[in-house]
Amino acid sequence: MKIGVVTFPGSLDDSDALRAVRLMGGQGVPLWHQDDDLHGVDAVILPGGFSYGDYLRCGAIARFSPVMEQIVRQAKSGMPLLGICNGFQVLCEARLLPGALIRNVGQKFTSVTTPLRLESTSTAWTNAYAQGQEISIVLKNGEGNYQADIETVTQLEAEGRVVVRYLDNPNGSVNDIAGITNERGNVVGLMPHPEHNVDPTITTNLDGQGFFQSLEAFLSR
Repeated sequence: MKIGVVTFPGSLDDSDALRAVRLMGGQGVPLWHQDDDLHGVDAVILPGGFSYGDYLRCGAIARFSPVMEQIVRQAKSGMPLLGICNGFQVLCEARLLPGALIRNVGQKFTSVTTPLRLESTSTAWTNAYAQGQEISIVLKNGEGNYQADIETVTQLEAEGRVVVRYLDNPNGSVNDIAGITNERGNVVGLMPHPEHNVDPTITTNLDGQGFFQSLEAFLSR
């Protein structure tokens, strides 16, 4: 599987995502923010970091990068797309996912390993997990507080589109939401970083592997 990883000015987890792809048996394809071609990738990851310095709003400028035109078009046609942390913020700004990420409760940057519960295992990125499975994944952000209007949150819950939920909610996100998906299940955004929990040489916690195993299973159908 060929997985593209986008680098925006200010990205800092792009190399980690590419390494995770390789460790999980895939071919990582670097994508530059000014690319107008996705180079035949099967899926795309928008990594964490501080695209364009988080000026204006997190993800607001990255959303208009040339590469996003192709990504939005392909995602709407069913291509798997994962937004991690800043990537989740970009997905919301691009209106591929509803809602917004605002400053954490307490106005402090959070860097922890956070416990999560899998709420939806029907997506391209979570089908390798069991429904209700509890995992722990690295979380590091200053603006990871997911918020949306009542109607949107009610719809997400009713349609089973909350993908992962915090068990400790360090950000203050509404309904403990840590990640969501679109109606089709090919686009997922989450604040925790699964790419940091895949390498057995640096951690005994490999709970992030399921995201990449899920993609492989999805693409093999």
